[in-house]
Parts: sequence; structure tokens; C-alpha cells
Amino acid sequence: MPDTVFPSPVLVVLLGAAGSGKSTTAAAWPPESVLELDTFRELVSEDVLHQDATDEAVYALGTVVESRLARRLTTVVDADHTDVALRTKLLAIAERYDVPAVALVMTTPLRLCLDRNARRPPFLQLAEEAVRAQYVQALDATAGLRAEGFDRIEALFGGGRPG
Repeated sequence: MPDTVFPSPVLVVLLGAAGSGKSTTAAAWPPESVLELDTFRELVSEDVLHQDATDEAVYALGTVVESRLARRLTTVVDADHTDVALRTKLLAIAERYDVPAVALVMTTPLRLCLDRNARRPPFLQLAEEAVRAQYVQALDATAGLRAEGFDRIEALFGGGRPG
């Protein structure tokens, strides 16, 4: 159970390319604790892959994270988190409410990410180039996560359980 591995409350930020196992990992927590950026993107645009709705989706996501951490509720954010601005926003919220922040970095090999993405329903598939870009961005971000302010950083292979 996640609460036996991490303090409660905690902000858990999943970092990895599409197909790396973020959603499988997030399923270790109760569904009401998990906030998916794709869900917010779909809510504001009616299209989960509508990338030009990301700014509005991030705003809405941030509002819900803020409300949950103010109530001292463990919150897991399922997004690729390759954008430092989103991580910075989430870390600022966690700091404001004195909630520790944990980064779970998915270490799934690129080939497996691409294979999983190809098996998704067509309306959920990303272009191969997008998955490759996310993969490289996640790798590049990993080294600086401690300096960004994460209290703990864990590496997970492809949808394994944290801990």
C-alpha cells in the first residue's frame, strides 16, 4: 500500500514518457488520489490529445492539487512531467502546504514505451516522435530533480510498485 512506503500526505509526481508505466504505477493509490493531466486536457477541450489545451489543463490541475494539499490529502499526479514549469508549479504548491514531494521516475526502455504506445487505441496514441522526445526530456530532467526541490526520488521500471 502506498501509504506504508511514503509519508502521508505526500505529493507524488510521475515522470516518464508515454507507455512507461505511469498510469499502472498510479493505480497503486486510490483512484480519488490520482490526477491525470490527460483527464484535465479532455475536460477543457473534449480531446485528450489536444496539446494546445495543455496550459488550461495545467491551470485546472494545479487548482485541484492546491485544494487537495491544503486538505493534507496524498495526491499523485500522472503526467509525463517533462516540462520543468509544471514540476516547479507542483513543487511550489507542496512547499506552501509543507507536504513532501516525491518524484517517481519511470526507467522503462524506449522500445517498450514505443511498443506500448502502439498498442493503445488510436485516439490515445502519440506520434512516435512525441514519445521519443518525452523519453529524452525525462532522461534529461532526472539529474536535476533533487535541485528542483524534490524530497525523494525513486526510479521504477515500467509500472512496478514503488518502494
